[in-house]
Amino acid sequence: MSSLSSPRRVAIIAGVRTPFARAGSTLKHLSAIELGKIAVSELVHRTSIDPGTIDLLTFGTVIPSVIAPNIAREIALMPLLPKKVQAWSVSRACASANQAITDAADQIALGHADVAIAGGAESLSNVPILHSPGFSDALVQASKAKTLGQRVQALGKIRPKDLIPVTPAIAEPTTGETMGQSAEKMAKLNGITREAQDELALASHRNAAAGIADGRLTAEIAPVFSGPKSMPPMTADNGVRADSTLDALAALKPVFDKRYGSVTAGNASPLTDGGAAVLLMSEERARQLGLEPLAFIRGYAYAAVDPGEQLLQAPVLAAPMALKRAGLTLADMDLIDMHEAFAAQVLSNIKGLQSKEWAARAGFDRATGEVDRSKLNVLGGSIAVGHPFGATGARITTTLAHELQRRGGRYALMTVCAAGGLGFAMVIER
Repeated sequence: MSSLSSPRRVAIIAGVRTPFARAGSTLKHLSAIELGKIAVSELVHRTSIDPGTIDLLTFGTVIPSVIAPNIAREIALMPLLPKKVQAWSVSRACASANQAITDAADQIALGHADVAIAGGAESLSNVPILHSPGFSDALVQASKAKTLGQRVQALGKIRPKDLIPVTPAIAEPTTGETMGQSAEKMAKLNGITREAQDELALASHRNAAAGIADGRLTAEIAPVFSGPKSMPPMTADNGVRADSTLDALAALKPVFDKRYGSVTAGNASPLTDGGAAVLLMSEERARQLGLEPLAFIRGYAYAAVDPGEQLLQAPVLAAPMALKRAGLTLADMDLIDMHEAFAAQVLSNIKGLQSKEWAARAGFDRATGEVDRSKLNVLGGSIAVGHPFGATGARITTTLAHELQRRGGRYALMTVCAAGGLGFAMVIER
């Protein structure tokens, strides 16, 4: 490793993920740390990379373990990897794995590392359940008590209401608005119809089902034994519905605005468990090892909007900046992958990219451009595949790089919306 005065090209060598499973189903017995270990271990074995050459590991998660909050270091301490591998965790909501990837890429570009693993994991089956403040205060006082009487007195302050657990909510702390409510707001503000949302959701399922059937998606997946030893391993995502139809989607009732809403369980991404990881290298090290990169990182950008406005619209601001940094335009892209938190959000993002007003907010004098729907999410997206918050960014990076190579394309764009009004975009080059 050496320090350089100019950035080096960062290569995406390979990517692996676990199957993505709906929360509470087949992967519920695995923690985010365990899911991350499965993805990283499989990545190392598939690429035959010498673990001793790995300089760093960075991993994203949104709901960390209160017992072991540094998921990256816990993964790095598995027996397969040397203890010298530095590791740190990141959290940028649904773009956490993207943050991990760009953190690692920056270190490589600066010459501070040559080989890195980056990714993310989430177990939404194992969300920490918190005690109420009253119950917590009583327990703390009891733990400090010096006599039995003092301990009994402290615990005696607990009231029935204090026994009610506090569960984390998928809502904005600043506004109290859930993501689903935000998606409903965006649908209304941007004129997104229920029919358009269901059509996008159907395309997600059909494209993902095709990718599973022909092996393109399953090739990226590390099999996971999720039941008794006599049972076969889980080798595909369990949320993909090959038999989904527009009629079935249209029959679902709105969830967040039951009277006037259009966001349903069918056109929104499900809560999901899973892990994903990618191997990154400097171009020089890849050549030395005789490895053919899947793609190179050409440019990326992050952006933010007021969470009280259009919570999931920040990718519209990040995309033109990422394209500018890559020296390219939206029309140059051979493939586009937009994270599907909600169909309403994807369609709002697409409209935003065509808007001069949104372009002006990003500092540009013309709209970013029109998304060619034939190039969009060609292997499905989070609505069908699932959305483990911390892992999705690495899943998209892996799938997009592989598909770009298969199609012989040159450039691809990915975008990810995230809680807090955050957005990410990255251009990769084959």
